Amino acid sequence: MADVKFTAQAKAVGGRNGHVTSDNGVLDHKLVMPTGKESSTEGTNPEQLFAAGYAACFDGALNLVASKEKKDIDSEINAEVSLMTDPEDNGYKIGVVLNISVKGVSQAEAEELVQKAHQVCPYSKATRGNIDVDLNVKAQ
Repeated sequence: MADVKFTAQAKAVGGRNGHVTSDNGVLDHKLVMPTGKESSTEGTNPEQLFAAGYAACFDGALNLVASKEKKDIDSEINAEVSLMTDPEDNGYKIGVVLNISVKGVSQAEAEELVQKAHQVCPYSKATRGNIDVDLNVKAQ
């Protein structure tokens, strides 16, 4: 790998009905298999963890882009990560919808900032061409 800036570490045991911990102990969660369309309150799942990471990363990228363009914004990202059946192999795949709220700019400016953030966000780079990612942008 190229010039590594940071490496996160997490350990999973027991798959979707197991446990996940981070090396620093901050993440320490029971994992439970989602049943139906609702999440369990008994534990988390890989989709929630991915949604949290993507939302945080995208918000950071959006604020970086905005600051470089001298735009003063407040933003909020609500990531929806869906587990879906994959007709190509009868297995599963994920899809993402990012609901992005941007205050301080017009709708057109918000959409432009979001598109630029989508080009630089490491999660967006990692998923590009692999999964569907829909961007819903709302300026306020």
